[in-house]
Amino acid sequence: MNEKKKRVSSGVTGLDQMLSGLYIGDNVIWYDDAGSLASAFAMKFMRESQKQKKPVIYVSFDRSPKNLIETLGVLAQNQQLTILDCFTNGKGDKSEVFNRFFEKDGAQWPYQVIKVTDPRNPEAVADAIYGLHKTLTGDVRLVIESLTGMQDLWEGEDPILKFYSRSCPKLYELDTIAYWIIEKGAHSTKLKSHINQIAQVVIDLSLKKGRSEIKILKADKRTPKALNEAIDYAYDGKDIQLGGNTPYREIPDLGSRIRDIRKNQGMSQKELAALIGVTPSNISQIESNLIYPSLPALYKIAETLSVKVGSFFQDEARPVQTVFSRDSGVKITLSDMPKDSVEVLQITPPDLGGKAEIYLIRILPEKKLPAHFFVHKGEEAGHMIEGSVKMIRQSGSHTIGIGDTVYLKADFPTQWINLGQEAATLLWIKIRV
Repeated sequence: MNEKKKRVSSGVTGLDQMLSGLYIGDNVIWYDDAGSLASAFAMKFMRESQKQKKPVIYVSFDRSPKNLIETLGVLAQNQQLTILDCFTNGKGDKSEVFNRFFEKDGAQWPYQVIKVTDPRNPEAVADAIYGLHKTLTGDVRLVIESLTGMQDLWEGEDPILKFYSRSCPKLYELDTIAYWIIEKGAHSTKLKSHINQIAQVVIDLSLKKGRSEIKILKADKRTPKALNEAIDYAYDGKDIQLGGNTPYREIPDLGSRIRDIRKNQGMSQKELAALIGVTPSNISQIESNLIYPSLPALYKIAETLSVKVGSFFQDEARPVQTVFSRDSGVKITLSDMPKDSVEVLQITPPDLGGKAEIYLIRILPEKKLPAHFFVHKGEEAGHMIEGSVKMIRQSGSHTIGIGDTVYLKADFPTQWINLGQEAATLLWIKIRV
């Protein structure tokens, strides 16, 4: 084409600055080191495209339509998005489980999903993409997930290279921007070399020692600010922030700290996600240090877990607090315990970091707990301050009344039973190893 290609945004300001923008016609290869990094950039690209009222085609080989729609969230409800489903009749093996998705009343269904009849045939996939493209106007945007999924379905790299080698020049002439996602370690150097040669833009995403890094390997017709240089970036489930290429420094194990405090309060990832307004997948990635929360998100997590933000970064050398006010306790949930049978208040702050944790455990009238309060390695002690309970262990049972004390090193209780008409309250201490 004689007309100069137009420059557009990727939806990520830092990437636009680093890359000098995308051009209509670009085929963008995303090498994903962890298998979960490129999707964040693809979703930002889709959001930006929808904001510009541009049609988007999402070609899915690896996820069922239901799973993909749940992942995309509100992006999937935009009428400018069409999903080409290469999964149901491909890796889904035409299973009734996946085909049920298409039994909805089309007039009521908000999503535009087209099931590719024969995704095991590369030509049928190409016909589906170009056939859909003919019905759309303007510069169309594509996300193709993924070249690795194609290889699994088409049983080899030769069909992928043939498909890709034909598609890239054609998509360029059709004024599209296409994101091609590929798992970096799943393919030969030969295939990657051929792919890089044909693509206009090649981007590498990697995860090293808890840090996410982005590197521009190729960018035709533009001069990137940092070609072949790794740049740190952070994704909080909503925004992607690119930083400078700074020397490596040890970073706190933020994810483990959040996970420990959450689990100590008996809260699931799903429950924490619902309370702070993100997906359980976001919490899982944060706790695995795959992504890092923004400052507002971090404050929201701290508020939800009833701790101070600083506690996520404190080390063992910090000053030890010795006195706590009566309102410093936090209600927690005991995992796998009936919620209508027991109430637990941790009266030492969850972020204290010491070896001793102190609780008020209230077993409600005529209730039985099917296991001990905690599962942990260490000693425990308790003092009955209200009511009475029966404690059952493998070695026998004991009735614990007001003023009695329990000290456990081994043979932990298998049941607690309150046979009385009043609640029974224990002051309980758990000692970490």
